[in-house]
Amino acid sequence: MAYEPKTAPFDPRFPNQNQTKYCYQSYLDFHRCEKVKGQGDQVCKYFKGVFSSMCPNSWVEKWDTQREEGTFAGRI
Repeated sequence: MAYEPKTAPFDPRFPNQNQTKYCYQSYLDFHRCEKVKGQGDQVCKYFKGVFSSMCPNSWVEKWDTQREEGTFAGRI
């Protein structure tokens, strides 16, 4: 099955042009979801698609590294 990139849908919590908070919140939501439901859950894939679409790769790589090192500032 080929990956089909999609744009993140509108979220009324983040109505402005600057989508930084939407990116960060989706990243947190994905990892919180996986913590509760386990890896690979279908519901969590929605959040992964959103942050993959919204966030620059360098940010995601930095956050992943910080999570591995235990220095990530977000509450997951």
